[in-house]
Amino acid sequence: MSSSLFIRSVVLSSRFHLAPCIRPLKRHYVPTLLSRLGASSLWSISRRSFNTSLCARFSRLPSDKGTNKLGDTLSSDKVSHQNVTLREDIYTIPNLLTVSRILACPVLGWSILQDNFYLATGLLVYAGLSDWVDGFLARRFNMRSVLGTILDPAADKTLMTTLTVTLTMKGLLPVSLATIIIGRDVLLSLSAFYIRYSSLPPPKTLARYWDFSIPSAEVRPTTISKFNTAAQLALMFAITVAPIAPAYLSVYLPEMQLLVAVTTIWSGLSYMFSKDAVRILSETRERR
Repeated sequence: MSSSLFIRSVVLSSRFHLAPCIRPLKRHYVPTLLSRLGASSLWSISRRSFNTSLCARFSRLPSDKGTNKLGDTLSSDKVSHQNVTLREDIYTIPNLLTVSRILACPVLGWSILQDNFYLATGLLVYAGLSDWVDGFLARRFNMRSVLGTILDPAADKTLMTTLTVTLTMKGLLPVSLATIIIGRDVLLSLSAFYIRYSSLPPPKTLARYWDFSIPSAEVRPTTISKFNTAAQLALMFAITVAPIAPAYLSVYLPEMQLLVAVTTIWSGLSYMFSKDAVRILSETRERR
């Protein structure tokens, strides 16, 4: 009985190393104990492994001789550990506000083409306020999500593309500047599709690709990109309200257009060469 109790008190480290508590027995009794435990193959561990201090107690003795039940248990636990898929709550108020900005873009474009600049100005004000509110809620009430880091810039780009196309069609924005803005956004969108596919954990299926509750990569806007977005929005707002605003507000439009052109190219290059712009997320989460 005492021998059985002593065997059950044998402890092994997290790296399969024998603990110091059996150091006095390591020369004569440990091989016998290991053979009884069905883990005799572990005796190939070097003597230096006795210096470890991290231990894990056997919960039960292996019943079959010649079978490494400890190794089988740890192996199966590792497999189940790797199959845990990260998911997050995407139905948050900030995300809903962001989606509402995207849905408002077709109405904004229609109002500009119909020369209804009062409605267009109101929608622009709503877009600016909702953008500030969803950011505040995400930070204040910890409603951040990986999807939000994708939706927020996507909403800005959708709004900017709508304004760029419609204002150019109305002759209020130079074609050269519109080409720079849209060209950069198209390249960034194609890059986003590729990053999503390459970072998506296997299996890479179409359903999992469009399942945004499975995060795979996080987009982090660069400093120059944030400045460029603000400059673009300021320019588009100034052009949109120009037909209904006093003439003196349009005095600096040429300088604003030049600033937007330079920062647009600069921000596009920053996404290409910055190591912190995109962060690939891990699929697995450690068990607690």
